[in-house]
Amino acid sequence: MNLNRYGAKPTLRAVNFICNAPEAQAVSLVGDFNQWDPAAHPMKQMPDRAWFLTLELKHGHHRYAFLVDGRLTLDPHAQGITRNDQGERVSLKPVS
Repeated sequence: MNLNRYGAKPTLRAVNFICNAPEAQAVSLVGDFNQWDPAAHPMKQMPDRAWFLTLELKHGHHRYAFLVDGRLTLDPHAQGITRNDQGERVSLKPVS
């Protein structure tokens, strides 16, 4: 019997990230959710040459960016722009 069925659990939501960088050699998703670690979430290049990744994120606002061949790149489809702890402009994604 599952007694925790109605317990407060962190709800995760699948979020799709798409980076249009057809000439890039490597793209990864960095953000608060992975301590800005370039190795944590490498993106996969799709047949249309865009880069894609689905990530499960908790409710809240997440700061993130694409790392395109080592360069921090804003997401043109982001809900907003903010700054990371180093003062660099990064994208903002609300998840509810």
